[in-house]
Amino acid sequence: MMKTNITPILTARIGAIVALAIAALAASPAWAVPAFTAKTNQPCSACHVGGFGPQLTPFGRKFKLEGYTMDAGNDAIPLSAMVVSSFVTSNKAQEDPPADHYGTNNNFSLDQASFFVAGGIGDHFGGFLQLTYDGIGRAFSWDNMDFRVTDRVTLAGNDVLLGLSFNNAPGVQDVWNTLPSWGFPYTGSDLAPAPATSTLFDGGMAQTVLGTTAYAYWNSNIYTEVGLYWTPSNRFLSAMGADFGPGPISGVAPYFRFAYQKDYGDQNFEVGVFGFFPSLDPGGDFSTGKTDSYSDFGLDGSYQFIGDGENIYAVNFRYTHESQSLAASALLDAAANLHNSLDDIRFDVSYYWHNTLGGSVQFFNTNGSSDELLYADSRTFSPDSTGVTFQIDATPWGSGDAPLGGRLALRVGLQYTMYARFNGAGSNYDGTGRNASDNNTLRIFTWLAL
Repeated sequence: MMKTNITPILTARIGAIVALAIAALAASPAWAVPAFTAKTNQPCSACHVGGFGPQLTPFGRKFKLEGYTMDAGNDAIPLSAMVVSSFVTSNKAQEDPPADHYGTNNNFSLDQASFFVAGGIGDHFGGFLQLTYDGIGRAFSWDNMDFRVTDRVTLAGNDVLLGLSFNNAPGVQDVWNTLPSWGFPYTGSDLAPAPATSTLFDGGMAQTVLGTTAYAYWNSNIYTEVGLYWTPSNRFLSAMGADFGPGPISGVAPYFRFAYQKDYGDQNFEVGVFGFFPSLDPGGDFSTGKTDSYSDFGLDGSYQFIGDGENIYAVNFRYTHESQSLAASALLDAAANLHNSLDDIRFDVSYYWHNTLGGSVQFFNTNGSSDELLYADSRTFSPDSTGVTFQIDATPWGSGDAPLGGRLALRVGLQYTMYARFNGAGSNYDGTGRNASDNNTLRIFTWLAL
């Protein structure tokens, strides 16, 4: 996500937003993150696969869909915090430091420190706001946000949960861990080399937009959602530590989501489709009178075996096709083709033993049209990248009995990412002799929430 350096004005504005959010969510008994476990009298493993977020169990999905309002009657402070730090090393040093104050390889870092305001009011309103210090960019900004209004009705004999979500990233409101906002690997570092290209839906608009979506969840099986996203003013985004990202949305951008879920006691599955259709003024340049139009459409699926918590399995899949009509970029000499496309596939499998020790592996592949201007840094003028990420992790209190009344959550882990292709090729992809495997990266991380 894009960030700017913090200023006294930004500090004051964020402080005012936090104060208002605290006042609103503290108006009645509120929920906190990770104090949700105290409010529900349930361990973290009730809501999260592996005893640590963000991968949700059916109970966790229900809690989120119902607007974060479930309450066992316990008092909790509507505030929480999270810190992620890591060590990152690659097969070969990068040509330039990945960020100021860091070397070209073998870096220790504070990846992020986040502050949450989260809670619920009564039976119908709840949400959370995350504010983050980016330890790599050394800047503050808003992060994920999701506020909801919900109600339950009976329509033609069907039990229907109705809801409205006001959020700042397409898909951040989703409850399945297949979409980019909450998908594997769940935590990463900006210091690690990464492919230059991804679909716009894959985080490209996160924290650069605002949106309202309406959803209906029929008989706890069929989920339908539609909504619109728009770009707030540059002044507002600057105050939030963000900017236009790839460009402001021209008008509004439609979003839809459809999913079918079925629970079978100790296991469950989901299949779904999603779509996001923005038109952008690239880089905020309005001089051409044209826009770049994107159509992101995808399929997803998930499976979980929860059992008695001793052996847990989870599978997630996502395929996204992006069609690009680059009328504005072509006139600005930023794209050689008027029409391009991208296809992205993600498939991951996880296993957890007693919600304490876990292992995951993800295969990812991105390929698309060649464009000598859009992908000028690639020897092949191609966005193609392919690889595998492995992770092993330990969550000491994943099965319960966490310190500080259940509020303390800790995960330590090791990630290793291998590339077969990177930015268009397996060898000499940038024309300077650098190979895809030079970017193979080991990351050791700690993730603490309180």
